[in-house]
Amino acid sequence: MTIRIDRRQFLMGSTALLATGAVGAGPALAQDTRMRLIFWGSQARADRTNGVTDLFEKANAGTTIDTEFLAWNDYWPKLATQTAGGNAPDVIQMDYRYIVEYAKRGAIAPLDDLSTQLALKDFDQDQIDGGKVDGKLYGISLGANSVALIVNTAAFQEAGVDVPGPATTYEDLKTIGEAFKSKNVRGGMKAFQDGSGVEPALENWLRQQGKALYTADGKPGFTAEDLTAWFQLWADLRDAGVIVSADEQALDTGPLEQTMVSLGKAAVTFANSNQLVAFQAINKDKLTLANFPRLTADSKGGHYRKPSMFWSISGSSAIKDRAAEFVGFFVNDPEAGKVLGVERGIPCSAAVREAITPTLDEGSQIALKFVSGLGDLLGPLPPSPPANAGEVATALLTKSQEVAFGQQSPTDAGPAFFQEASEILSRAG
Repeated sequence: MTIRIDRRQFLMGSTALLATGAVGAGPALAQDTRMRLIFWGSQARADRTNGVTDLFEKANAGTTIDTEFLAWNDYWPKLATQTAGGNAPDVIQMDYRYIVEYAKRGAIAPLDDLSTQLALKDFDQDQIDGGKVDGKLYGISLGANSVALIVNTAAFQEAGVDVPGPATTYEDLKTIGEAFKSKNVRGGMKAFQDGSGVEPALENWLRQQGKALYTADGKPGFTAEDLTAWFQLWADLRDAGVIVSADEQALDTGPLEQTMVSLGKAAVTFANSNQLVAFQAINKDKLTLANFPRLTADSKGGHYRKPSMFWSISGSSAIKDRAAEFVGFFVNDPEAGKVLGVERGIPCSAAVREAITPTLDEGSQIALKFVSGLGDLLGPLPPSPPANAGEVATALLTKSQEVAFGQQSPTDAGPAFFQEASEILSRAG
């Protein structure tokens, strides 16, 4: 039997890892094997994941997989506590933001010696490279995705405005927002959420200017002046009444059900392309995907194909070989791929992509076409975020709320955040 602990979804906002290194693995069990697996996500993700664990259990008599899933905000404290206590699950869902930190602490194991079990022969090379830390493989990508806007198409139809598209700019946000206001869409729905505390939105905006969130050596890739301009951009939109209020945005505590789109507060929210499936499952209105705004209609985009998340193997697991066999099955088996669809992103195995494409529903087809059709919006994958990057993301969210609630001006908040981020990152060294 598979244990299914029902906790709900995630998006941004995070906490830093508490934990320490791990001891080496002992010998694998010869026959009956019990494997533990932990991930963040929605009930829909849990159902798909458990469908694949059931397939693996049927194909591997004597193996039982116990799964646990939590919302994003709850996941990292729980995993850090388990890791610190030497009780980490065998297979761990890992994020690009944290993989460096966990790898450097020995909390997850290098996977290069498990290549036979993983069988990544037709895997996209950029997705393999995305799971490496200091040249060693620590994470197996569960799908390629990109940042994206989740757009309520019905609300845009009611406003009489075209949905955002490839040429939509930040300047257009005000025009679109004013149209929503003038039509009083659904009694006051705003066009957009407040994106000032969304780390991927800031990164995308910086990349369009040839800058970065982090440098390759783990320093801030932006200036205090950049952050002042960022906070001011959103303050102007907030003052114009075309994005949600500070009180409304504060309702977004992590689960997808609490996002501005799902609560009916805004027609657009910042997310990831693979999340369209989960968003659509909890929203009655038809949703679609759009790219993040450009600085100007002809400016370079700030997107990149990112591993949506990884499977990593605990550094303390006593069954690393069997855990790697499960991971290999999860990402390479065509029947597993049909169960998973694109909820975790576009499959990285060419054979799995070919097998599942005819089986995808409309929302999944939208996600696949979006990631495949980014065109000139697409740039190179940045280096893995440095250790403590999650703490920086939390600091950004906190600072954005202080500005939104009028506790600090953008002029003061930019330098204050830059100093805080610099101090956080210096501790990671």
